[in-house]
Amino acid sequence: MKAPGGDRSRWFARSTLAALVALTAACRPQADHDPDQPGAVEGDAAVTLVSNARVYTMDAGGTMIESGALALSSAGEILGIGDSGSMAEAFAGAEQVDLAGRTVLPGLIDTHGHLYGLALAYTQADLVGAANTMEVMERLRRFAATLPDGDWLLGRGWDQNDWPEQMFPDREDLDAEFPDRPVWLVRIDGHAGWANSAALAQADQDLSGAWQPQGGSIHRDESGEATGILVDKAMELVAGTIPPPSAELVDAALDRALQTLLSLGLTGVHDPGVNRSVVALYEAKIGSGALPLRVYAMADGAGATLDWLCAEGAVADPGGRLVMRSVKLYADGALGSRGAALLGDYSDERGNQGLLFLTDTELQEQMRRAMSCGLQLGVHAIGDRGNRQVLDAYAALLPEFPDNPGRHRVEHAQLLHPGDIPRFAELGVIAAMQPVHATSDMYWAEDRLGPSRLAGAYAWRSLLQSGARLAFGSDFPVEAVNPMLGIYAAVTRQDLSGWPAGGWQAQERITREAAIRAFTLDGAYAAFMEEEVGSLETGKRADFIVLDRDVMRVPADEIPQVRVLQTWVDGRRVFER
Repeated sequence: MKAPGGDRSRWFARSTLAALVALTAACRPQADHDPDQPGAVEGDAAVTLVSNARVYTMDAGGTMIESGALALSSAGEILGIGDSGSMAEAFAGAEQVDLAGRTVLPGLIDTHGHLYGLALAYTQADLVGAANTMEVMERLRRFAATLPDGDWLLGRGWDQNDWPEQMFPDREDLDAEFPDRPVWLVRIDGHAGWANSAALAQADQDLSGAWQPQGGSIHRDESGEATGILVDKAMELVAGTIPPPSAELVDAALDRALQTLLSLGLTGVHDPGVNRSVVALYEAKIGSGALPLRVYAMADGAGATLDWLCAEGAVADPGGRLVMRSVKLYADGALGSRGAALLGDYSDERGNQGLLFLTDTELQEQMRRAMSCGLQLGVHAIGDRGNRQVLDAYAALLPEFPDNPGRHRVEHAQLLHPGDIPRFAELGVIAAMQPVHATSDMYWAEDRLGPSRLAGAYAWRSLLQSGARLAFGSDFPVEAVNPMLGIYAAVTRQDLSGWPAGGWQAQERITREAAIRAFTLDGAYAAFMEEEVGSLETGKRADFIVLDRDVMRVPADEIPQVRVLQTWVDGRRVFER
């Protein structure tokens, strides 16, 4: 299926990093410790009453209060919730915040967003939305002019599926512009890299010949020479040689990323695949009072970080801003780079069934290691073969560890064989999915898969009807951060122009309530946090957002335009537009 206009950029045009920077600059963040903010009154008895709002609690009963109010303690707890009149009587001495009829939701949770990756993206050339290789080169030239001589030129966001020819590029384009400076550009999905000859030369082995790494692919020309495209596990051959950015640069970029999330209503993010150094960076932010939202970190595979967690136990910040009790593993690659493992050939590349990163035995051994330490698993699986491998592994291993707390996840779960859909509920496995992937991929998914396999593609409604639990995110910076775009995608399965009419594979659309629940209460459940956040109820943490219009009632095509006016975490206003 093609988008109207042929080479139309994907829906949302995947908001460029520059646009996010402009958004952040146009907004006024509120310091977490600002004494002028409501609730920052001396003494434990201080109460703030946020009133005159249409409150969607997202509790188990789906309670909505037309003219509602929240009473907040100075410690950030919800002391009470109800209609504004009765709450004003019950908390007569409270400091008043009148929201003038605005809509309130629980703080949104992105259950698969790369916070550290977004920060790194801010330090690199932004290639998101580039229409062709010529535009990529123009952006690279501008960015390279800001770099010291000899530094690597790094970038992220190119996507050959958005280009007229829809073919992978090669090193020659980069060599012509940058013959001496190493260049490394990561594809939009993070599952392929594009290098020039100077970067390829940094690899510690010869990349020519016929050898391929397990779970990866080195693209080669007819003479056996590397073309510059490295897929999945092959990427590390070059990426592993890149010098790290300075600590100061990363720290400033992380602050910027955090403010972007707050401005879009995210009070929590599950950051999949981080190592100990990233955890230390987050802990340093907590120590300086500069981590204004909740991070649920997932360790980066079956390596040193997993060993550390097994030896030391889960990370749990007493203030609830950082938790790490989960491990991210990989089963396969991505659909856009034809690395997702399929049960049959790719329809547009016969003989290619994608990449399984590990054998069944190897995957189960990695999963067993994490489960034996009492940790949650989140396994990346995109293709139907990759998803089946992971579900088979869960079925084999869950009986071995009856005391493991469970709530294991499949990250993405994009393409499922219809026979595997009921297995999520049967196994108690959470489908951690990103609705925007469907509407980004819909222009070319049928080319990759053929019409018969689309029945199990991005199957949110089928999963819900089978009894499975969904936890939604965006996979930023692969996609735009804004969760309103994910809600819109889940509800309409259309791009911003309303294409296709009725929605792509419209039988898998879900309701607004279901979509928002996957970004709130069920997102909290996926991180063992549903008793603390995810809904607005007495005794929970006061994490909520104020919207400029009612996302539950506006016409569906207005959902992407819904803006966050205020973001509150622990009863403190940490962002105001």
